[in-house]
Amino acid sequence: MAEGTVTFFAEKLSNLILQEASVFGEVEGQIKLLRNELEWMRLFLRDADSKRVYDERVKLWVNQIRSATHDAEDAIDEFILNMDHRQRRLNTLKFLPTCVGMVDKLPFIHELDSRVKDINVMIGAIMANRSKYGLEALTTSSSSTTTDQIVGHKEKRPPLVEESDVVGIDDGSKKVKQMMKDEKQGRSVLSIVGMGGLGKTTLAKKVYNEREVQEHFDCKAWVYVSQEFRAREILLDIARHVMSPDDEEKRKLEEKRETPNDEKKVKLEEMSEKKLGEKLCEYLKKKKYLVVMDDVWSTEVWSRLHLYLPEEAKDGSKVLITTRNKEIALHATYSEAFIYELRLMNDDESWRLFLKKAFRRTGTTTPTPTLITEFLDKELQEKIVTKCKGLPLAIVVLGGLLSTKEKTKQSWEKVLASIKWHLNQGPESCMGILALSYNDLPYYLKSCFLYCGIFPEDFEIDSWHLIKLWLAEGFIQRRGKERFEDIAEDYMHELIHRSLIQVADRRVDGRVKSCRMHDLLRDLAVSEAKDANFFEVHDNMDSTFPVSIRRLVNHQNLINHDISQCLHNSSSQLRTLVSFSETIGKKSWRSLQKHIKLLTVLNLENRVGRHVFPRDVGQLIHLKFLCMKEFREIKVPSSIGRLVNLESLDLGDYCHIPHSIWKLKKLRHLECPLGKVSSQSQINKCVNGCLGVEQLTNLQTLTLKGGSWLKGDGLGKLTQLRCLKLRQCSTSYLKTEFFESIAKLTVLEILNLSFTEGHTKKTLVNRLGSVREKKNVTIDHHNKTLLLGLMPFSHHAYLYELSLYGMLEKLPKEIEFYPPKLFGLHLWRCKLRDDPMMILEKLPSLRILELWFNAYTGKKMVCSSGGFLQLKSLRLFELDELEELMVKRGAMSSLKTLEIHYCDKMKKLPHGLLQLTSLEKLSLKGSSCRESIEEIEEAGGEDWDKLRKIM
Repeated sequence: MAEGTVTFFAEKLSNLILQEASVFGEVEGQIKLLRNELEWMRLFLRDADSKRVYDERVKLWVNQIRSATHDAEDAIDEFILNMDHRQRRLNTLKFLPTCVGMVDKLPFIHELDSRVKDINVMIGAIMANRSKYGLEALTTSSSSTTTDQIVGHKEKRPPLVEESDVVGIDDGSKKVKQMMKDEKQGRSVLSIVGMGGLGKTTLAKKVYNEREVQEHFDCKAWVYVSQEFRAREILLDIARHVMSPDDEEKRKLEEKRETPNDEKKVKLEEMSEKKLGEKLCEYLKKKKYLVVMDDVWSTEVWSRLHLYLPEEAKDGSKVLITTRNKEIALHATYSEAFIYELRLMNDDESWRLFLKKAFRRTGTTTPTPTLITEFLDKELQEKIVTKCKGLPLAIVVLGGLLSTKEKTKQSWEKVLASIKWHLNQGPESCMGILALSYNDLPYYLKSCFLYCGIFPEDFEIDSWHLIKLWLAEGFIQRRGKERFEDIAEDYMHELIHRSLIQVADRRVDGRVKSCRMHDLLRDLAVSEAKDANFFEVHDNMDSTFPVSIRRLVNHQNLINHDISQCLHNSSSQLRTLVSFSETIGKKSWRSLQKHIKLLTVLNLENRVGRHVFPRDVGQLIHLKFLCMKEFREIKVPSSIGRLVNLESLDLGDYCHIPHSIWKLKKLRHLECPLGKVSSQSQINKCVNGCLGVEQLTNLQTLTLKGGSWLKGDGLGKLTQLRCLKLRQCSTSYLKTEFFESIAKLTVLEILNLSFTEGHTKKTLVNRLGSVREKKNVTIDHHNKTLLLGLMPFSHHAYLYELSLYGMLEKLPKEIEFYPPKLFGLHLWRCKLRDDPMMILEKLPSLRILELWFNAYTGKKMVCSSGGFLQLKSLRLFELDELEELMVKRGAMSSLKTLEIHYCDKMKKLPHGLLQLTSLEKLSLKGSSCRESIEEIEEAGGEDWDKLRKIM
């Protein structure tokens, strides 16, 4: 880790020397000397960093280097901050002569010069200690894989296809499933018990996802509990899974133009724990329900929640608990007859799972006879199985590690020989393997892995959010001309491949949407991070606070209490503040202010309360990442325009943003879905010049509410945009320049356009009839209707997801008009008159199609034979006039999921539905197809058997 700290700061220093040479003046020589020393230290640290665990002398030496690097970074950043304050002060006193400004600058230069000289002397002494105390021999042995080798020869890989690691638990699956289907009166509780990493969650998921279990219950919910238990959040999660919106809620949805999940979420969010629990209880009393509570750590969980999971429900209702503690299982279950204790894998099962992980790169789970002859003999097999001791997590991690090594006995035995076991510590018996996998990482991946530990246990981590945090922290190393975000995504894939993080969900194009960290691996990350002074979790601190805190994470409601005290004791300035719980009010900001002046990352993720946006945020000039998500509106101060280093800004849904946002030229990601940007006054234009979106040429992501800032061709100058989401765009702003701008954004991957009509009732297309002379706009002269998107997407080679919200009436028939690699298409309120399937079924790559809220106003849709060959998912939601969907033989041959929700005039199942052999899930809500379902159920037979399996 110290290697990463030194490397990241050395690169930062090099950039500063290039960009700010005039600012440093006479101190530049000392700073260059510092940079050179850092480069030498980095070379010696490569091996020393991994050996610090085993030798206290090396550990002390590495810690001293890290501390000196932090001191240097503080000195440089405080100087830049002071110079910024000085410049702002001089800007208000423009009448003063230049000599006064120079005199004002001298104290800061002298202070920096003195601090850097002292640091250089300190570093010289630290480096001299290598030979003085005999550390040279310990820090110069060769590494098995150098960072340069990894970077230089790293191959580009597609996202890994997730595979089940369920080996040898079929017996457990049968027993738990048998208990699950027991028709005991009312609700009963089952438990799966075992040590961490044994496969409790894997077994529970295997049973939960089986079709016969899914069919056995009216409603189901899976919730993660973890040590950081909050009863209200668990109840809220269960309610979201099992409760459906009623007719009144549907009516409000129509008025507010929201999705059902959004509306349901807002309503439930407003309830207290008691009210929410009572509402859930009343709902479940009428159902045969299944609730899985995964990773329960305290008897308090069941004590607080059991009243809201009613025993008086339909017979056969079940609650399934997974826990490491048998006492918790007995507390909830009352009888050992309903407790399944998971066993360790036997040698054969362990070996089969190991082969599955270790040889996946070769495309087979079985080694070739040649490999067995050359090195994979009985002796090595016994060593591997013995080391893992039947613990599935240990097997998976070790297999992932050895899959990256040369397939020779010497190479594998070298890895096995270095594993340290703690045989008497329960889950700690796995930590040797976990730490080995961590130590094997290159420095740039170590930082990324440890950073995943800032999230709470069992937290589903949004991959895009994580990547932006890595970028802001400086973990992503330049690799030629590659985009930083793409490099970061490669880092994530490598961590997944090494089994250090797990894929939770994937996007339309197969890329990772979210990930999760196993709790043992998170324990390792938190432990290593604390030891390396990488971050501190405030909840884990004891009464003696650390002497130096760089990154502080808060998971529970403690931020308004003693965080200021622990920062007061810190010898260095805080660089990262992350909170997942209580909001920060005005008093908290005042107490924190003096400790966060060098802050780089500010991430506040509590949607229940209301954050107070700091008015003096402009003083945090080193800030690169700012995330403050909440439901209520916030007003962003104009001082945000001073955050010249800001790269990512995420303010949740509703906010008022000043026009000074356009000053932030380093901004790469601006995400405020309903954020309204103020217009620049004429007076301000005279003083500061014209400010507009065209100045943010580094933008990769732009999510905003449409407004006057769309006027002109500024949007078209953002040629690096990958994701563009514009909400509530008034048609008055959608002139020719707007659509020409969209056409220029040829590297777009995601495009989401939401239109709202102006003061007349004309459609979007008719309001823009004046642009018909443009060659890139297709006009139907007979109906005077402007067609989809108002420009062809044929040059958008990377565009894989397209969402359109607003009246279109017609789709263009020419397939060349659409993006060539369109995977997902979402249409909302388009009011298409003609059957869209006749056109969309010809799109060669389409995998997901969604039609929402009268996207189509006709009565019948037909899917032709040979159409939609790649389609995996079709969702139809509130198509009020739709009466019939016909699927001809040979159509939608790859369809896995069909959802028909609240299409109440559609009485019959889609004609030809039961011939779709690939269909795995059919979801019906409202009165959709109800008549047909009843007829098939009454008739019984083969059709009913097929239908029951997918519903």
